[in-house]
Amino acid sequence: MSGRELFCQPRRVRRGAALTLVFAGLLVTGAATGAFPDPGQADRKTPTGAARPAGRGAAGHEDVAKAAAEAMADGESPMEAAERAVSRSGDRWAAVYSEGEYQEFEEALDGQYTGVGLWARRTADGRIEVSRVQSGSPAAEAGVRKGDRLRSVDGADVDGRPVTDVVSLLRGDATDARAGTTVTLGLQRGTRAWSETVRRALLSTDSVTVHKLTAGITVIRISAFTKGSGELVRTAVRQAPADAGIVLDLRGNSGGLVSEAVTAASAFLDGGLVATYDVDGAPRSLHAEPGGDTARPLVALVDGGTMSAAEMLTGALQDRGRAVVLGSRTFGKGSIQMPTRLPDGAVAELTVGHYRTPSGHTVDGRGITPDLEVSTGALERAETVLSGLGDPS
Repeated sequence: MSGRELFCQPRRVRRGAALTLVFAGLLVTGAATGAFPDPGQADRKTPTGAARPAGRGAAGHEDVAKAAAEAMADGESPMEAAERAVSRSGDRWAAVYSEGEYQEFEEALDGQYTGVGLWARRTADGRIEVSRVQSGSPAAEAGVRKGDRLRSVDGADVDGRPVTDVVSLLRGDATDARAGTTVTLGLQRGTRAWSETVRRALLSTDSVTVHKLTAGITVIRISAFTKGSGELVRTAVRQAPADAGIVLDLRGNSGGLVSEAVTAASAFLDGGLVATYDVDGAPRSLHAEPGGDTARPLVALVDGGTMSAAEMLTGALQDRGRAVVLGSRTFGKGSIQMPTRLPDGAVAELTVGHYRTPSGHTVDGRGITPDLEVSTGALERAETVLSGLGDPS
């Protein structure tokens, strides 16, 4: 495999602040988006460095590119023409991004984002509360703490707004969503209310976090498959206590770089098939590297927010009998998109194929059914399952 290879989450929004919310998911819920390459066409590179197909059923891309070129020749917007072509294509996962929006996307896949370093949640009464502050971030340096109430962003009242709208305000629009620009936060802590102006910065995301439960059980949570996340998983497995199980938490993981998902699979498999896929009808396969830990008890947690590359990993571990999958049915996003650059620098992505689990199961539109369906208390149930798996009797 070569270049940047990835599955994508569903992207139905377009342009401006709305598009920012897709990338903002990486800050709030750990989302990542992307496409998937054709390794056999290394001479044709997309903006992300992944190859795209040349001449094999690429009429969808050709149609969109032609519409964009004709629009530019007529003095119209190539991006808007491409959006019209995509909307007529019937491709439910297709999307068109401006050059700046796609740059944000690439930063997200590199495990980076531009922002102030705070997470927010909406309370029962509609207020917006800071749920987490990233260490070393502009928000942390300004003294913002978990539990502080966020009253406004650049003078705009945020009470009652969806969290995604608030995140969009924090990140800024097309003119100021970059490192070095400022944003003014209206905050409240107890009876104290004050304003704090902070500068946005390019920050690293925590796509892999590790913590311990009772009896030495290690929980490895992967919020997105960003650059380097697969190796972080392998390191966490190597450092886990030898006599205890592992919980791989993939809840809310909407995908990312497929190469990183394969590396994560390699932490638990001794080589072998991870998934098969097709690009315009041409078959391809993905294989784990040998040497993974195949003996340690493993439970994978999934839910309706588990999709794309996270479903690929789940399917590999389940089909090969490596993990007990626990939770609720996954999203069912198993299609493959490829990007193409338009004349004005915008990027269009269209579906070109689908992937299957090692047993040949199609994920798209179906999802993965867990071995044990659990709606609440999934982590506690995982502990119980691991205790049984680790019982030599």
